Amino acid sequence: MDLASTLADVGPRLKRVRSERGVTLADLSEITGISKSTLSRLESGQRKPSLELLLPIAQAHQVPLDELVGAPEVGDPRVRIAPRQFKQRDGRTITVLPLTRHPGTLQAFKMIIPGTRCEPEQMTHEGFEWLYVLSGRLRMLLADKDVVLSVGEAAEFDTRLPHWFGSADGRPVEILSLFGKQGERMHLRARSKQ
Repeated sequence: MDLASTLADVGPRLKRVRSERGVTLADLSEITGISKSTLSRLESGQRKPSLELLLPIAQAHQVPLDELVGAPEVGDPRVRIAPRQFKQRDGRTITVLPLTRHPGTLQAFKMIIPGTRCEPEQMTHEGFEWLYVLSGRLRMLLADKDVVLSVGEAAEFDTRLPHWFGSADGRPVEILSLFGKQGERMHLRARSKQ
């Protein structure tokens, strides 16, 4: 592995990952605390990447550091699950465990939704979502439909329809969720509680 070419490829890779997620330099600066000018110089190759800069960027994009620097595959197919907690607009904190490593057309997540009761607030965004209930009972509002899903049931829907989901009975719910990058941005772009 040629160190100079690996370092030269980091900037374009940072820009690609940020662009794929639809995040602006200003957004990334706010999340990471790194100035916009420093981020721009990193992406253009005018500044050498360092761990103190790359670690917050990797955390903000929820990608492994080795993906940002182009480290060679080590041969282990296991996904290192690092749970993240996201505070929702309705006050709930949802735990999300990414089950896919690389950004692409489809992402998989295990989501743990607390049993906290709250006023449903439907949202819309581009994309299509599929979910499967692993444990608990999930209440899903989809446009004017109010549905309760139990363990082993699945749902799929166009996310341009107003939707919301949460606990149906005040107990935690675990779901497996698959969606494309538009859905990923909507569900996971909120700032992490870490």
